[in-house]
Parts: sequence; structure tokens; C-alpha cells
Amino acid sequence: MADDLANTTLYFGYGSNLWKHQMHQRCPTSEYLGIARLNGYRWIINERGYANVVEIAHKSETSPLAYKDEVWGLVYSLEEADEDNLDMNEGVPIAYTKEYLEVAFWPSKHAGNAPDVDKKAKQLDMLVYINRKMTKPDKPKKEYIYRMNMGIKDAVKEGMPKAYVDKVIRPFIPDLEDDSVVKVAEKQALVFEDER
Repeated sequence: MADDLANTTLYFGYGSNLWKHQMHQRCPTSEYLGIARLNGYRWIINERGYANVVEIAHKSETSPLAYKDEVWGLVYSLEEADEDNLDMNEGVPIAYTKEYLEVAFWPSKHAGNAPDVDKKAKQLDMLVYINRKMTKPDKPKKEYIYRMNMGIKDAVKEGMPKAYVDKVIRPFIPDLEDDSVVKVAEKQALVFEDER
């Protein structure tokens, strides 16, 4: 796999880019590669109304199933043009900055075939979009709920633990469909515009 990806960036998507259709629209040559877990961080919706990961100062001593100090996501390969597109959609450097963080990675043999997360993961540095200033939990934008729910469906199908979704994401993202936001959400999925 390393030889095939020599000229690509490995990207860890944890928010609306869990939605594979959105990723394909934004980054047409990107490829889904598997799932990953970022340890020592917490998933939130920040003050802008979008997903963010917040570094945990003191790691909890709870069981591994608590999901408090970890963020699950999907991994994609990005060619340079895809990464440039994603930078624009993520609002770099204002809404997010780019960092390379170590994640535990489980490659998938093919889409829809969830990897066994009980097996040992590969530890790899991957691109993560993060906002280190907006770290207070808040409410999501209405259209973002739609995009996140589409992404959650894809991520669970690919092996993201449903218990993680229920415990970490669902307190912010209700499991509902609002037809009134579909057009706005689909537009935002294609070319994001900050609504603030």
C-alpha cells in the first residue's frame, strides 16, 4: 500500500467528510482506504456549528469502550489537487488548520467490508483538519445535521463502532431527516460556503 500512495496524502475525515458521496464530489480522485482512530482527542461540534477534535489534557482511566478520549473516522488518499480542493472546503487557514497526527489505522480490503478493529492497527501520521481555538461545544448548523447523518450511515457501514456514534456524536447530531435543508446541504457538500 505504501508504494501505491507515495504521491498522495493520507487524510483522516471525522466530520461531514465521513459522507463518501461528499468526499467524491469534493475530491474526485480520492480513494476510501479504511477506518482509523485518533487517540487523546474528543469529538465536538464547535462554536461555528461544525465538527472539530479537541485534544484531551488528561486522558481518562475509563475502559476502552467509553470512547471519551478517541475520535473515529474514515481514511482517504488525496492527490495534490484533491487536497487543494479540501483546503478550500475546510476554510484553511481560518476555519481549520492542517496538522499531521498519529492515528491507529485499519485498512479495508474494499468498501463495505469493515476491517476487524480487534486486530492490531497500523500507527500512521495522517492529515487532520483541526481548529485549536474553537474548542467549546455548541449546536450544529441545521444543514450540517443532514450531512453528518449521511456520513454516519457510511461510517457505520465501513466499521465505525455504533456505540461510539451513540455516545459521542448523537448528543450533538440527532438522528433525523429534515427535507427542508437537503438543497442547502447538497450545495454545501459540493462547494462549502461559510454561513457565519
